Amino acid sequence: MKFLGYQCSMCGELYGPADVAYTCPEDGSNLDVRIDYSSIQDAVSVESISAGRESSIWRYLPLLPVEDPGNRGTQLWAVGWTPLIRSGRLAKGLGLKALWFKDDGRNPTASFKDRASAVVVARAMEIGAQTVITASTGNAGAALAGMAAAADVPAVILAPSNAPQAKVAQLLIYGAQVVLVDGNYDQAFDLSVEAAEEFGWYCRNTGYNAFTAEGKKTAAFEICEQLSESGVDQWEAPEAVFVSVGDGNIITGLHKGFKDLFELEWIDHIPRIYGIQSIGSAAVTNAFEAGAAEIEPVQSNTLADSISVDLPRDGLRALRAARDTGGAMIAVEDEAILESIRTLGREAIFAEPAGATAYAGLEAGVGEGMVTPDERIVVVITGSGLKDVPAAMRAAGEATVIEPTLDALREVVG
Repeated sequence: MKFLGYQCSMCGELYGPADVAYTCPEDGSNLDVRIDYSSIQDAVSVESISAGRESSIWRYLPLLPVEDPGNRGTQLWAVGWTPLIRSGRLAKGLGLKALWFKDDGRNPTASFKDRASAVVVARAMEIGAQTVITASTGNAGAALAGMAAAADVPAVILAPSNAPQAKVAQLLIYGAQVVLVDGNYDQAFDLSVEAAEEFGWYCRNTGYNAFTAEGKKTAAFEICEQLSESGVDQWEAPEAVFVSVGDGNIITGLHKGFKDLFELEWIDHIPRIYGIQSIGSAAVTNAFEAGAAEIEPVQSNTLADSISVDLPRDGLRALRAARDTGGAMIAVEDEAILESIRTLGREAIFAEPAGATAYAGLEAGVGEGMVTPDERIVVVITGSGLKDVPAAMRAAGEATVIEPTLDALREVVG
């Protein structure tokens, strides 16, 4: 069996698959899933994975700690294998020769969170869970609602009452039981944990459930495979990856994915990972800049609701992802995020604020000399702009209204 159990991310204690459900009993820290690399190497190779016809995260099923969830290859489960888009004019403007965008806004529910929810729902099916619950500012909840609908598993979503209406609409359309909490994400998170324990539900909460990072690591697999030529015996890793950070689980998952491939000797190095936050929600960045071992909560205030978190629940592993890879944490202004939404549109990428945050971080990183012109760089776009249309309108400005005459149109277009 590929899934060996868990290891505490802080104290290092080992646990079997049935010993623990969520966090370390010794110190309450998040757990890392342990994978049997030897059995994977005996069963599959770079060549066999690349030769597969499955165009979703399930092409990497041999590297995941779940068994075949069924429905593989259908639209209901077609999560992942999102495009890696080579940049032209934006790369030139930044003085870079090799820049790509990994656009996860093209997932079924339009965000990176589909990866985690697909694997968590597969795990829920394996253990016979009757209901899955999560706290979410929108994207994680929509992803769980969509994947749960595909698997016919009941889902309960607790979201802050100020979550964007477009995201709340998704939750409802997929048939989840949606409860808006008159409080922030952190309060919704705590309530969902209590509810899971009280009612015996399976909790998907980001970071709290170790399988979330296992789903998110598939983006690292895709990046390396998509950068590589077919027929080779090793994949190519970029030199640097930029990704937005809220609760810290996406950057943790990417780090885990690159480490898995390095352990398997399928890549020859682990990229530097740069986590980008809004200055208004920069708890992890504050700890990075202070050289601290702990993360102090903040009063979050940012237009990027998907990364608006007071206390990042996976912040310590996010901190480790930046430090251990030689990367960094970077905080950017909300105005830079809005500008990045406009800028990404030039590459036909429509990003929500959290997704555009990563590009704002790249611009800051280039300005600080954190990357060199010849390096291969990937910016991860974590969600579609359709998730937050009001923010998109703030970035784009208003359309011009004219009379329906050619003279009026000529005056506008010059």
